[in-house]
Amino acid sequence: MPGKEALSQAADTSNPDTGKIKTDFVSKMQLFAKASAKKSQDEFASDKAAIAQNKIFEEVKRTMQKSKIFLKTGLDTIAIKTQLATIEKNFLIAGDGVITHKGTAQTFRNLTTTAKILTELLNKINVRKSKLERDQSQLNQYRYELDSLLSRPELFKFPTDSITLSKYLQEIVVLAYEVTPIDSSLKKAALNIQGKLNQVNMQAFKIHSSLEEIEYEQRKVADNTLNRDFENLWGKVGFHRPFKDILSQAKNKGILTLLFYLQNNSGKLFIMLVLIAASFIYLRSLRQIYINHGLISHQYEGQLVLRYPLCSALLIVISVFQFIFFSPPFILNFIFWIISALSLTLMFRGFITRYWMNVWILMVSLFLCSAADNLILQASRIERWMMLALSVTGSIAGVIILLKGKKEELREKLILIAIGLMIFLEIASIFTNLYGRYNLSKALLISGYLNVVVAILFLWSIRLINEGLFLAFNVYTRQDPKLFYLNFEKVGKKAPLGFYLLLIFGWIILFGRNFAGFANASAPLRDFFAQERTIGDYTFSINSLLLFILIMGISVITSKIVSFFASDKHVQQDEKNKSALQSVGSWLLLIRIAILSLGLFLAVAAAGIPVDRITIVLGALGVGIGFGLQALVNNLVSGLIIAFEKPVNVGDIIEIDGQSGTMKSIGFRSSVISTWEGADVIMPNGDILNSHLVNWSLSGNKRRLSISVGISYDSNLKEIKEVLMSILEEQSGIMKNPAPVVQFEKFGESSIDIKILLWNKHYKDGSKTKSDLIEAIDAAFRAKGIKIPFPHQDITIKRIDQP
Repeated sequence: MPGKEALSQAADTSNPDTGKIKTDFVSKMQLFAKASAKKSQDEFASDKAAIAQNKIFEEVKRTMQKSKIFLKTGLDTIAIKTQLATIEKNFLIAGDGVITHKGTAQTFRNLTTTAKILTELLNKINVRKSKLERDQSQLNQYRYELDSLLSRPELFKFPTDSITLSKYLQEIVVLAYEVTPIDSSLKKAALNIQGKLNQVNMQAFKIHSSLEEIEYEQRKVADNTLNRDFENLWGKVGFHRPFKDILSQAKNKGILTLLFYLQNNSGKLFIMLVLIAASFIYLRSLRQIYINHGLISHQYEGQLVLRYPLCSALLIVISVFQFIFFSPPFILNFIFWIISALSLTLMFRGFITRYWMNVWILMVSLFLCSAADNLILQASRIERWMMLALSVTGSIAGVIILLKGKKEELREKLILIAIGLMIFLEIASIFTNLYGRYNLSKALLISGYLNVVVAILFLWSIRLINEGLFLAFNVYTRQDPKLFYLNFEKVGKKAPLGFYLLLIFGWIILFGRNFAGFANASAPLRDFFAQERTIGDYTFSINSLLLFILIMGISVITSKIVSFFASDKHVQQDEKNKSALQSVGSWLLLIRIAILSLGLFLAVAAAGIPVDRITIVLGALGVGIGFGLQALVNNLVSGLIIAFEKPVNVGDIIEIDGQSGTMKSIGFRSSVISTWEGADVIMPNGDILNSHLVNWSLSGNKRRLSISVGISYDSNLKEIKEVLMSILEEQSGIMKNPAPVVQFEKFGESSIDIKILLWNKHYKDGSKTKSDLIEAIDAAFRAKGIKIPFPHQDITIKRIDQP
């Protein structure tokens, strides 16, 4: 075999034609393989390019769709144009009397009001500027995405097949036809936005420049407080403007500042309204208690706070909480003072003497006139004569009141000090007005009357608060907590000293705001509270922290009020109302959780605390829970379970761990059980769920009692049973259904034992019913001659003789 193969190979090799044929075949096969591989690669590349092209087409279509939506809904050029026109109009209103129609000299009130309006306009235009910049950035982003997609190299890899190439070119043409108008619209919108942005920047620059100029004028007015502003009152008029125009300008600026301020402080206004409503409800409830008990005195002496609960609520809340409005416009304070003064006037009617009522009305009238004059922003000779008339009237009236007033009839003697200060300020206003110190004269004029009226409002606010506390102290004589304590023995009969200091500090602020130098004097303190401080990555200010504390404090106080009214048991309730009260009490925990949770959310949002910081705190709290707060968390969760599942409600009669009594409150961590001995047992919620809780109220408060008694063996059992049944029928506390049962139990050592089984109507009356029944049985047995034997033993002593 090997030999044959060798010969065969030799034969093939020796044949040149055969070798040539084989070589050509291999070359052709190699060329074919290369051609096939290249074709396969080209087809793969073509398929890959087609996939990439389809993907690019889809991305281009999505980008175009987003661009269309944004152009249609994201851009509101009409609103931008309208707002810019409104800002320009308001700028002209603000500049009237300061930038245009300046007059001889600038006035402090006009500068202050204009600065407030321009600051608000600058804030609005900065918000609009930020929105335009975001819109411009978004438009540029869409254009960039389209340009980058349409310049991708994959789009320019054309298919080799003529049919496929023709279809692809058609798609390219269609895509270009669709993209062109979108790109043109984007470019046009970007140019439009840029134009609006240029207008906004010009407006912002104009407003900012005006603010800087006004700040300079404010500093100059403050530094030149004692210097002359105008000619003497009888001197030459340097600039004349119709008084009607001055009033119109004051009205427009006043309304504008009020609207801007209310828009920015609507939340605070809502809080004040809620506090007024809560105070009104509380005072009306207290008044009703006094009416029901016949405790209302003649002419409400010492009880003025109860006479008109709404007026009292308005006066107290506005007097105290007007200071949550930082740097309010004068017109807002004016509205607050009008409401407070009218409320106190209504309360004074028939309460104070006629003389001092007339004095009060005169002071209020002069104050309102001077406050209305203070709303006039630009000086005029007519106004200066009006100021002089008001100052002279107040000075004369004050002197007469101090010299000839019926001081013995005055209820608040401190008012005389305020009147004396008013006389001094009004006389100073007269002289400064006569000699051209307009700004100082106007500040002295309003400060004199404001000093008296606000002092009276604050003094009577304190008096009404003290009356409310004293009256509540007399009615709510015991501590009755619902989750939080509201104990009037601890609150006391008078407002705390800090409250007096707060109102004095507020009076100083209201008094000082009228003077030009007050802003400069208070600037360091204001900057201290507003300055941004940084701890790590968190930035905060004292104002934000105080706001956080204020909101949380209001939440806690609100929860206390809710708890207090839910636990109010001093007013007599019928069974229906008592049942409703217990139902509210059982839901009280959930209501309190909702109030505090909402308060925490609002406080965090108002203070600007980042959510990620809260997450870190919760994480740290989780670690603490894992190490040492298991019991606390167990009690908190148990409280929620009790609130939802309601195995026990407030007011239920229960027994647990040997303690029996009434469920007084269900709190977050613990609950309070009022025992029959008068003590309050504070029990963790976890122990309540983990113990064998006996709830007598779930079964209607009924309880089965048993009494055992023994009779002598010679007694008539039938007669005794009849006697016992008649006694049971006469007892009012025993239920007829199920009926009581008399059973003969056994023959005892010295008696026949009888067991009486009965159902008592109420758990609390069980001991009394049992005592009355034993007393009745003893009396009946004595009357019938039935003996109740007692165990006795006979002892026999045997003598054992000695052997």
